[in-house]
Amino acid sequence: MRVICPHCLNVNNVPQKESYKKANCGKCKQSLLDTKPIDLTNANFDEVVVNSDIPVIVDCWAPWCGPCKMMAPNFEKAASKFPLKTLFAKVNTEEEQALGARFGIRSIPTLILFKNGKEVHRVSGALDESSLTQLVRQFL
Repeated sequence: MRVICPHCLNVNNVPQKESYKKANCGKCKQSLLDTKPIDLTNANFDEVVVNSDIPVIVDCWAPWCGPCKMMAPNFEKAASKFPLKTLFAKVNTEEEQALGARFGIRSIPTLILFKNGKEVHRVSGALDESSLTQLVRQFL
C-alpha cells in the first residue's frame, strides 16, 4: 500500500500488515510509524490525499478558534492509535483560505475523512478522543 511519510511527504510502498514494529521512509529514512498530524497546504493537499492508500482524516481549524485548540490534543492522541492505518492531517483555514473555500468549510473545527482520494465523511464541531477514535474505526 502507498503511505505518505509524515516527515518529508514522500510516497512509500509498504506491505499491508495488521501491525508494524518498524517502517522507515525510503527517502528520508525516518519512521513511518510517527503519528504526529501533518500540516497540509494548497500546494501539497492533493498529492497527499490522492497518493495515500490509507484513509486521511483532515482537521480544518484556525488559531483563533477555542474549540479547535481544545480538540487538538484529542486529535493527536487519536492519531497515536492508528500508525500506518490512518493519516491524520491539519489544515489551517486562516492561512489556507483557498482550501477552506474549496471544501466549503463553514464552521470550525470540521473533520473531513478521505478514502481513496474522495471525501467519504464530514463532521463539524470538536470531538473528544473516544469519538474521534470511533469515527476513524468506521472507515478502516
